[in-house]
Amino acid sequence: MKYVFVFTILLSMTIGAQNDAIAKDYYAKGEFEKALAEYKKLYYKSPSNINYINQVVSTYQQLEQYDEAEVFLLNILERINYPAFLVELGYNFQLKDDTENAQIYYNKALAKIDDNPNHVFGIARLFQSHSLLDEALMAYSKAKVLNPEFNFNLQMAQIYGEQGNIENMFSCYMDFAASSPVALNNVKRAINNFITEDGDHENNIILRKVLLRKIQENPDLLWNKLLSWLFIQQKDFRKAFAQEKAIFNRGAESLSGLEELAQIAVNDEQEDIALEVYTFLIDTAQDIDTQLAAHHNILLIRTKLGNKEDYPGIQEQYLNILNQYGTLPQTLDIQISYAHFLAFYSGQPEEATRTLEQTLELPLNPLQQAKVKLELGDILVLQEQFNKALIYYSQIQRNLKNSTISQEARFKVAKASYYKGDFKWAESQLNILKSSTSQLIANDALELKLLISDNKYEDSTQTALKLYAKADLLTFQNKKEAAIVLLDRIIEEHKTEPIVAQALFKQGQLFEAHSQFEKAVSNYERIRANYREGILMDDALYRLARIYNEQYNEKEKAKLLLEEIIFNHDDSIYFVDARKQYRILRGDAIN
Repeated sequence: MKYVFVFTILLSMTIGAQNDAIAKDYYAKGEFEKALAEYKKLYYKSPSNINYINQVVSTYQQLEQYDEAEVFLLNILERINYPAFLVELGYNFQLKDDTENAQIYYNKALAKIDDNPNHVFGIARLFQSHSLLDEALMAYSKAKVLNPEFNFNLQMAQIYGEQGNIENMFSCYMDFAASSPVALNNVKRAINNFITEDGDHENNIILRKVLLRKIQENPDLLWNKLLSWLFIQQKDFRKAFAQEKAIFNRGAESLSGLEELAQIAVNDEQEDIALEVYTFLIDTAQDIDTQLAAHHNILLIRTKLGNKEDYPGIQEQYLNILNQYGTLPQTLDIQISYAHFLAFYSGQPEEATRTLEQTLELPLNPLQQAKVKLELGDILVLQEQFNKALIYYSQIQRNLKNSTISQEARFKVAKASYYKGDFKWAESQLNILKSSTSQLIANDALELKLLISDNKYEDSTQTALKLYAKADLLTFQNKKEAAIVLLDRIIEEHKTEPIVAQALFKQGQLFEAHSQFEKAVSNYERIRANYREGILMDDALYRLARIYNEQYNEKEKAKLLLEEIIFNHDDSIYFVDARKQYRILRGDAIN
């Protein structure tokens, strides 16, 4: 008998769920009479189910049967003490254009909060669902006065945002962040919908004023952190640096905010301010790891910005740091970076190799050894000693199977094979890497595989592909001018082959690296004109838009190019960023 009872209950629940789905389907299709019949059945089976009551009322209203809805709600109110139905009844009068009775019932609902502040949840939510935003705010404000423990700052912020009352919205978000620090990232995401990268935008100015007022009223570090965050969104890194220093000087134990700011500045190519931040970290940090990381990043920036005349000074700085801190496992990253500098910039690959061979004599763990061998392999590729390089890469694969660095080593095996024209072996390695756990490696592997497979059959001798691989190698060897010349040869001598589009694009990237933007534009425009169906079309459009925006300040041209990505290339990896940049150029607030 017990099992029969359980089975009956389960069967009833299943049928109820099916009927609910049927009712929802009718409602979604606009078949409101059928939906009403189904919802009434559900209501009669569960006469206290708030959801079914609301759906019956809503369906009546969709059918414009307001009198029936009114009678239904009055009967419900006699039976169920749920004051939110007073809001629904008022809204029903509003739909009949009876604003006087509508207001009477809205006031009755608000009065119920005096009886029990907990009624605010249903009442305010229903006000908000019917876009009765002033009434929803009144409900929340009344409940907060009656019970100060209530926190409706988030709900009120959202309502103020819907109303366009930006200052009150920001103030509520600030109060919510202060009361719920764990929700700070959610607050930032919400605020980001209303600000732009333009520090002179009205909303940015309002937020800055709100935060400065908070700092004056209650000098909590939270407001400095949010002000720093705002300046970062505006790419005003110097002002953000001032805030981060103020935070640290007021007793913050961590320098993580400054480290993060420096990295963001580097990513945004604001190297000057990044150098200032890293210098501050060196002067301020008490732990050696932070100091070493800052020294390392300064050297990387100076190498990037420097020219041949600067290289002796950079080399001397590397040596000074290694003398100061010692050639120990703790300075491993700087030792590897120094060897890379010697080989790829200073033209001293033999000295670089000796440096790394000495590093391998240190008590390193397997992962540290792999990092050194990876750089040794790269230096051998630089010298076109491919077979020796493969030995180091293979050792990493053998010693650290299935690790990310092992997959990176496999990719370098494929790249070395590709450089020397062994496309078949390169493809076999790339096929394995397509399913790499590292998305970056998987993407790089797929890109190289497509390059090889799309071009190896065009010419039985694979002349153009071999030339392109050589240009790629020259780029790796930091011989960019020679690479540009070789790509010119491909473009001129292999005009009918698909690899020309790839050569134009790569050459365009190299022109950009040399600040030869007119030549880069010419290349990308040739791709746009002649290879519209090719896989590089969206890449060319995106780079053109960036040049016109950032280098030429031609915003309208940039907008047209971004529009082309948005409307014609919605599967592009640039789609999301193109839409964001387009909205910025149009002057919208962005998320």
